Amino acid sequence: MNVKQVKEEFRLKAAKEPEKYFATDILKQEGFQRKQCHCGKYFWSIDSNTCGNPECSGGFRFIHNSPAKNKLDYVGVWKEFSKIFKKLGYTPIDRYPVAARWRDDTDFVQASIYDFQPYVVSGAIEPPANPLVVPQFCLRFNDIDNVGITGAHNTGFVMIGQHAFVQQKQWDQNSYFSHILQWLTHGLKLPKDEIVFHEDGWAGGGNAGVCMEFFSRGVELGNQVYMQYEQTDSGFKELPLRVLDMGMGQERNAWFSQGTETIYDATFPEVITKLMKITGYKKDADLLKKFTPLASLLNVDEAENIEKAWKDIAKEIGLSTEELKKKIIPLSQLYSIAEHSRSLLVTLNDGVLPSNVKGGYNLRVLLRRSLGFIEKNKWDISLPDIAEQHAKVVKALFPELKENIDNVAEILEFEKRKYLETSKRNREIIKKIVQKNIDTKKMLELYDSQGITPDELKNEAEEINVELKIPENFYALVSELHEKSEQKTQTKKEEKLDIRIEPTKILYYDHYDYVQFDAIVLKIIGNKVILDRSAFYPTSGGQMNDEGTINSCKVIDVFKQGAVVIHVLEKVTFKENEKVNGKINIERRTQLAQHHTATHIINGVSKQILGKHVWQAGAAKTLEKGRLDITHYDSLSNEQVKQIEAKANEYVKKNLPVYKTMMARNIAEQKYGFTIYQGGAVPGKQLRIVEVAGLDVEACGGTHLDLTGDVGEIKILKTTKLQDGVVRIEFTAGKATDSIKNLEQNIIGNAKKLLYCSAEEIPGRAKELFEKWKLIVKKGKDTDALLTSTEKFSGDIIEETAKILQTQPEHIIKTLERFDREIKEK
Repeated sequence: MNVKQVKEEFRLKAAKEPEKYFATDILKQEGFQRKQCHCGKYFWSIDSNTCGNPECSGGFRFIHNSPAKNKLDYVGVWKEFSKIFKKLGYTPIDRYPVAARWRDDTDFVQASIYDFQPYVVSGAIEPPANPLVVPQFCLRFNDIDNVGITGAHNTGFVMIGQHAFVQQKQWDQNSYFSHILQWLTHGLKLPKDEIVFHEDGWAGGGNAGVCMEFFSRGVELGNQVYMQYEQTDSGFKELPLRVLDMGMGQERNAWFSQGTETIYDATFPEVITKLMKITGYKKDADLLKKFTPLASLLNVDEAENIEKAWKDIAKEIGLSTEELKKKIIPLSQLYSIAEHSRSLLVTLNDGVLPSNVKGGYNLRVLLRRSLGFIEKNKWDISLPDIAEQHAKVVKALFPELKENIDNVAEILEFEKRKYLETSKRNREIIKKIVQKNIDTKKMLELYDSQGITPDELKNEAEEINVELKIPENFYALVSELHEKSEQKTQTKKEEKLDIRIEPTKILYYDHYDYVQFDAIVLKIIGNKVILDRSAFYPTSGGQMNDEGTINSCKVIDVFKQGAVVIHVLEKVTFKENEKVNGKINIERRTQLAQHHTATHIINGVSKQILGKHVWQAGAAKTLEKGRLDITHYDSLSNEQVKQIEAKANEYVKKNLPVYKTMMARNIAEQKYGFTIYQGGAVPGKQLRIVEVAGLDVEACGGTHLDLTGDVGEIKILKTTKLQDGVVRIEFTAGKATDSIKNLEQNIIGNAKKLLYCSAEEIPGRAKELFEKWKLIVKKGKDTDALLTSTEKFSGDIIEETAKILQTQPEHIIKTLERFDREIKEK
């Protein structure tokens, strides 16, 4: 069954036995009666004869006429809610980052329960408090086209969560329900006869149950979900842990209590006032009073014909469609800029950058949409200034936004420059394109590949009298193109064997130099051996596997299947249940550990120098070099590269301790925060935390040195912008750096000798040699070609250059170019 079918099944179950699923005793005690609406839905009210849905109850009826006696501003909603619930025994906690890096199934948090999935909900780890309440900022991109125009939609919003995770015998649904009723009657000071409760089914994430939605005057204020069942192949099974999942929109409750025209006027009125002042736009109060109750008819997801909806609203108000659009659309665009800039502020602060892939693509959509409105209307609006105003408004709620505003402003300015450059480049392309027949598929392709917005196409089409129909849900269609996510750099070797065996005890976690051990052979499958304990590192986390021997049998590969380490041998000369001795190649292990520890140092230093938006996007560590992909909006300048390299080597010279500790996931998150998830989601109840003292803390299973001083010199070979928002840093550490420096000096030294052999002949021939080297390196020819083409020259330089070409072709080009400059100077 799909989610919709599951919800319907539970709705029908609850309808037959409401006493089993809902807090009916409390409802009856408070004077509520169970009724059935003409739409078929069961609801509870004191005197209403229809359910709370706007379609049944007559739309939004709270605008300029809210029944809430307590008029709460946006931050005030959370302050009042948390105060009430703290007295009721709940612990208010800080929000989680909007980037859900602890999960591998989503880019962003979309509801407060996301904070606790999958580990808390499944009972694997303890929650940070129990019960708790949280003001969780969430992102959803399915309503982009509705933002601004309906007055009710957001891409970013705070879901206030009321959560409890208890055993079945501790489950007290009457209490949980009475607590939310207390919020409505004491927090909002809402008369009980203004409240309507809906019975409904609920499903999501493989779980199911029932829920009680609460409405007033046509608006849903929140939804209390009772997560009770797990959906399995054989049907529904009761969860060992009962989960309370109440979600309530902070924006929605502020809007309802104030009764303003739109949700934006209640959520960030200071920002709206600032935008009105900058643009000189004047609200038509009389028009808005008539328009806002009808604005929901322009919801692109529900209206069958948007143009007809505009005509119907215009007729109702007494204006022509053109007049209505002329007055309303600029205001909706100002609202959109205000709303989008807040979503961007929080997301950029939490370390996600606009890009052309994954969740970053949707951020770019918000940016382009906002900048497009600004450009179209010729408004002098600065997105960094608007973001700063937002940060001031919510400082009491989210102080971190104000602390990091300079970094956010820098990113927004960079994106604006890119947008303007793209717009200028696209003008000539657009002139040619609009003369052809452009369908929706082509529009999406143009937006996706070249950043050409539908407004740009429409403006040009109007100039040459070409009719162009833009789909009303254009930005929702754009988001759908990028729903599937993939990790940019993932190094994990896994081969599926038919094994049912205890997890392997890992011996390299505490000490990288643990390179000799005894173990018992549990299973042999061909040339693959499983031991009860092992110090061999399997290929994972971007790091190559260890090599060595088991009882003198050569280990050629190591990989992991689940929690079991599997050793691949050239041949096997022992049997199952025998005791064996393992020895690891210490030189290989040390070099890989140097590169892995250097990766953490460079990552931490990059965050210090470039900003808090830097996160690890991928990594690889081989014997020859390390590679770190970081999130950054621009290519690195030579000066930034020098700063990162110098700072990294400062931390090496400080000889700081590198701590490695096994910790419960919830304890690690509470102690260090969510920056521990640098390489993506890490499974398991227990995490291995690697801390470079005072610099970097990450959940990591790799081999690490005990002191930063053992890393040796770090040398950055080159940096490359892989894609929007991701920069690759390639580097060496320890012996690999020594080898590179020796080879560089050998090349330059031997080349200089050639220069002084003959003033007439050698410089020309040396330059000829350089050009051949450069050509061979860039074309990736076999190293033998180098030996053949340069056989008349120094044997040492040929041999050393041949070695380096096999491992560092791009880097050696830089060395040779430096040599070329010296030739010219001489």
